Amino acid sequence: MSSEEPDVRQLAAALRLSVGMLVRRLRQSTSAGGLTIPESAALARLDRGGPATSAALARVEQISPQAMGVTLAALESRGLVERRRDPGDGRQVILSPTEAGIAALNSRRDARTELIAGALDAGFTPAELDQLAAAVPLLARLAERI
Repeated sequence: MSSEEPDVRQLAAALRLSVGMLVRRLRQSTSAGGLTIPESAALARLDRGGPATSAALARVEQISPQAMGVTLAALESRGLVERRRDPGDGRQVILSPTEAGIAALNSRRDARTELIAGALDAGFTPAELDQLAAAVPLLARLAERI
């Protein structure tokens, strides 16, 4: 960009396209454990947000409770999540990731990190890596404001 004021709409479109392509490529990558996108999303929510009900997970993932139920049943059948009665309200069931679930999630995250690291290592100059490193906090701040 030049010293002129950047065109915010053009920048927004360029970011949407490039970040969207990056996300699609990462989603298309295969990983150990064979987690589907919904399974990964549910496990990640439980890992970061702590134990939750199926209904709460469905709300934050913006999917139907039935779809979340199918996802959680698949995770539970593979021993990746466990169900427990809510100690505060025995009518509710709280789900948590198991050690195996956390390991599967970490394996998927590690595989994606390695994929990105390999691309960075093979195709970018030290100056370009510095530029990307400087952009990371800005992208994080952008994500927080959306």
